[in-house]
Amino acid sequence: MSDLTDPNPNDQEKTQEIALRPKNLTEFVGQERVHKQLSLLLTAAKSRGVPADHVLLAGPPGLGKTTLAMIIAEEMNSPIRITSGPAITHAGDLASILSSLTEGEILFIDEIHRMSRPAEELLYLAMEDFRVDVVVGKGAGATSIPLELPHFTLVGATTRAGLLPSPLRDRFGFTAQLDFYEDSDLSTIVKRSANLLNMEISELAITELGARSRGTPRVANRLLRRVRDYAQVHSNGKVDLKETKEALEMYEVDQVGLDRLDKSVLAAIVKKFNGGPVGLTTLAMAIGEEAETIESIAEPFLVRMGFISRTQRGRVATAAGYEHLGEKPPIHLVTLFDTPASDL
Repeated sequence: MSDLTDPNPNDQEKTQEIALRPKNLTEFVGQERVHKQLSLLLTAAKSRGVPADHVLLAGPPGLGKTTLAMIIAEEMNSPIRITSGPAITHAGDLASILSSLTEGEILFIDEIHRMSRPAEELLYLAMEDFRVDVVVGKGAGATSIPLELPHFTLVGATTRAGLLPSPLRDRFGFTAQLDFYEDSDLSTIVKRSANLLNMEISELAITELGARSRGTPRVANRLLRRVRDYAQVHSNGKVDLKETKEALEMYEVDQVGLDRLDKSVLAAIVKKFNGGPVGLTTLAMAIGEEAETIESIAEPFLVRMGFISRTQRGRVATAAGYEHLGEKPPIHLVTLFDTPASDL
């Protein structure tokens, strides 16, 4: 997959993203429903002088879950402790983190669905009663020591909310489901980032970048940086529509945001398998990619755009998918609306 449209960041991008992130809810663009709900939650908590309720942020990568966690800490004037689910392998790891928290502190756990089961069970009591029972020793001589915790706010982020056990999910006072962004919101984000980067960019170029960003701010900022690089080399740093289109064409990002992998998957289904159905493993072998890469990165966007459909027999290209490749769809083509979805 093209690094440009991969919603997951690398280490260098994490540093660059921090500089471009909004610092408070006023600067945060898009997600209007979540924005209003979160603003109400935080304003009410501040007016009562108590820590905010626990918050679960759910949604695909690159939509601003980590940014919102930092905004919550900023709005509550509280310090934030950041960790991730895979890093908490034992209940003792979590107990150590919880015991060092201060009153009102924000604990942000990214990829919370990947925590170990013993750590999850320890978190149940901590979230509800603000205490943990630490077991010392083994066997018949083991003793349980209750440990009181300060009132803290847990902010969990997950890309797969369905994998969270119900007892954990139910203990969050507010769940924010983040959706993909509208093109207009992405254009606003691109314009703001361009100002922070001191870029000279035209409105048409901003609109073009917003339309090709796959509904994801992280992708929008990444495309903006690559277009800036292209403009610095080819047009003295000024970015207009011409430079933007040329740069994105060079990086193989088409008019709707499809990259090389997306187009390879769609073309394989249409041209090699006559529109499908074709199984995921067979499709992966046909284009030389891992099945997990196709399923987790390329397929969700193609399904969202209506270019392919998932059926009980495999992946099927839709009429829109044929038309996007410039191919004529078959007369009796199965569409998204008469094919039952499946997890195959």
